[in-house]
Amino acid sequence: MYFKNTEDKMELQEREDDDQSNEAFLPSLFVHTTFDFLLVAIKQEPHTQKFHKQEEFLEELKKKNIAVTSIDHEDKIFLGLRAPDKIFEDYQYLIKVSDACSWCKDENSITQANRIRIIHFILNNTSISTKENLEKLIMEGVFETTFCLHEKKEQKNLRAKWARWSALFTPQPFDEIKCYFGEKVALYYLWLNWYTILLIPAAALGVVIFLYGLAFFNTSPLIKEVCDSNVTMCPSCDRVCEPRQLSETCTYAKVSHLFDNEGTVAFAMFMAIWATAFLEFWQRHRARYASKWKVYDWCEEEEELIMEIVNDINCEVKEFKHSYFQSTLVLILFTAMVNRWVSLKLCDLEKLNSLAAKERSFTVKMFTFQFFTLFSSLFYVAFFLGRINGHPTNYVRLAGFRLEECHPSGCLTDLFIQMAVIMLLKQTLNNVLELLVPWAMSFLRKKTARRLKRQCGKCYRKFCRNKQGLVDACDICKKRDWLRNYHLGNTDAFSLFNEFLEMVIQFSFTTTFVAAFPLAPLLALLNNIIEIRLDAIKMVRYERRLIPRKTSDIGIWTKVLEVVGVFAVIVNALVIGISSDFIPRLVYHYHYGPCAKGIDSTHCMQGYINDTLSVAFMKTNIKDEYMLKTNDYANVTQCSYRDYRNQDYSLTSQFWLVLAIRFAFIILFEHVVVVCKFIAAWFVPEKPAKVKNSRLNDKMDRFKSELRDRKLERPKSTEV
Repeated sequence: MYFKNTEDKMELQEREDDDQSNEAFLPSLFVHTTFDFLLVAIKQEPHTQKFHKQEEFLEELKKKNIAVTSIDHEDKIFLGLRAPDKIFEDYQYLIKVSDACSWCKDENSITQANRIRIIHFILNNTSISTKENLEKLIMEGVFETTFCLHEKKEQKNLRAKWARWSALFTPQPFDEIKCYFGEKVALYYLWLNWYTILLIPAAALGVVIFLYGLAFFNTSPLIKEVCDSNVTMCPSCDRVCEPRQLSETCTYAKVSHLFDNEGTVAFAMFMAIWATAFLEFWQRHRARYASKWKVYDWCEEEEELIMEIVNDINCEVKEFKHSYFQSTLVLILFTAMVNRWVSLKLCDLEKLNSLAAKERSFTVKMFTFQFFTLFSSLFYVAFFLGRINGHPTNYVRLAGFRLEECHPSGCLTDLFIQMAVIMLLKQTLNNVLELLVPWAMSFLRKKTARRLKRQCGKCYRKFCRNKQGLVDACDICKKRDWLRNYHLGNTDAFSLFNEFLEMVIQFSFTTTFVAAFPLAPLLALLNNIIEIRLDAIKMVRYERRLIPRKTSDIGIWTKVLEVVGVFAVIVNALVIGISSDFIPRLVYHYHYGPCAKGIDSTHCMQGYINDTLSVAFMKTNIKDEYMLKTNDYANVTQCSYRDYRNQDYSLTSQFWLVLAIRFAFIILFEHVVVVCKFIAAWFVPEKPAKVKNSRLNDKMDRFKSELRDRKLERPKSTEV
């Protein structure tokens, strides 16, 4: 083969016009589809330990009849791997006779996604004589990385249909996503799309609740009482703080009234039922696609067992084991704030026998740690801030300092601010970094890499065809395609997990503290509309191809979402019953207010703010510098603080009445909402009738086909 040196040279950086001009000469089979996987190794000096390990690992692959094509580039060696058809034929046969696909009728062909998944399993379960597998060899620097190649035609099709901002409001091509990235990625986008759609009614109702609070913004007697008050409040800290006027907290009172009103109680109940309805309808929606994709009864553990046999016919069963040390350790570390490394180590201690089981265990641990890490500040503000700080003359102190207090309008405004920061700032920064980091990494890799010239400009038409007329590119064209994939952002087993974790954490924020922030569903909806396309653009354009995984549902995430839904009921009940002023206002309205006393000329809530304040008398000539004193505060003899206490600082009867009704409301709210959740779950069956009938027809067809095949194979009887 000869090359032109001056004409038809092409740079490594891909351009759209190059793709369009070359596609006219390309047959249906592209260069990169002939290779199932790619290994990248750093060149080593002969006779070194790393060199021998490289050679030994490649020799193990060749023993399994995996063809290896080696191409050098600078200080790296690119190894293209192509598996024989027999491996996939064995896989097909075992799948058909297993329970994993007992009712499928169209498993007669192996897609490129299936080939990639099988070879990926074989690579990760191939070891050298030192019992080191590919993962350990990469950690030692024997190999640099491993990845599968993007298919150029399908990649371009997904970019045109899906992975672009102009397709923001167009339906997602779930079937194409499934064929290219596998069922697991497709189910992630299917779930995210369903979650986003069902956020629309929740977001609309949240806006209505916000507008309800806004409608009575200027007419609320509570706001007027705070803004027009001349009450002097006690200092909020020692030494440097001075008494302040209650009217200075007017802005806080207005913001608090927007979200702490009667509408939030109904909205919290709605969101609890919404979470249940979302999960139940999601199961039905998932069932339709799982039936369509023929993975309804798919068992990941059984497929993993089949791939073990395909990889090594003499393999042994990995028996189930249990570690009591691990169980105790998980209980001890349940509330600890630890990272991914600790979660992985805990999974190793469990001695699980399959990758799917390890993923489930890791998901639960990682979500638990992340949940408590991210929600700890919200729990503190919602249930502890301003409730354990004591009272004048007996403040609770930590290291000699008083604990911080809420403003007189309550702590719900602080909780609202925390939620607003998380839902607005955190999500915005995450989205920016999520797209910027892989783009920047890909851009820098291309800039720092030496540009490669493709010297055979006519090779697609002539020189790179094999005897059958299919594309069999020259080494330079292979190198160009391999480097294009190599320079993309790295992906691993955690890539899709991180996307799921981000969205489930968002779901937790949206449902758990929705009583304090009714606009959370709206912000989640706006974020998800962008998130869908952002993830699509990142996966298709800026990252290496994810390893396709076959599954029937989103796995353990369904159980996590169910737990979050139940947990949200408890938290919202506590927020309304303890954090908000809903119960104290209710008690005042019907027991202590003007209406309770038969006074109809004033608003029923008139005087509520003063009713929630207690009085502390400031003293002179005292030795304790932390006591309330008048030495530095001219003309101030008494101040008010938020609590139900007598002049001797003992609790009033109103405090105990409010506390009892708070607990009664929490119990009643939880029971009513949980009953509504169970009723909603009972009325929505997980399997649509159409899916049941489809599976029944498929099984019937399979049984008939098996019987016909048996009759054809049965020898004719010869009777005398």
